[in-house]
Amino acid sequence: MSGSVIPCVGAVVTDGQGRLLMIKRGHEPGAGLWSIPGGRIEPGETDAKALVREMFEETGLAVEVGRLIGRVQRPGPNGTVIDIRDYAATVTGGTLRPGDDAADARWVEAAGLHSLEITEGLIEALTDWGMLGSNRRYPSGHVRPLAGA
Repeated sequence: MSGSVIPCVGAVVTDGQGRLLMIKRGHEPGAGLWSIPGGRIEPGETDAKALVREMFEETGLAVEVGRLIGRVQRPGPNGTVIDIRDYAATVTGGTLRPGDDAADARWVEAAGLHSLEITEGLIEALTDWGMLGSNRRYPSGHVRPLAGA
């Protein structure tokens, strides 16, 4: 199965104070590292359905999926490529609690991100896409090249 692509989605969610929703990964890949909520797209799912499902499973929150913010490809296990499409999302209900493969879930101020052990490339991607700091914007279709070996 070398060279296959694993389609995934991620959610970029901010609250009224501009804090970013982050989860601490409970399983590989990246166990113990902080990232944005998300995961694999199951067969037959659209990106939006997968994102709604993953958000609820990992955070207990219901969301409305917005526009595509950016895309990143990461090396996966056994020569696979993890192709992640990150979308803006707005919380519409639920109560924040870690679940599924999330060991923790919390709102984090942009300045506090640097004190957490973050998955490789996330801060750079969010910065490139204008999602951190005072100049937040929601561009579409920005693609980052494959990072890592």
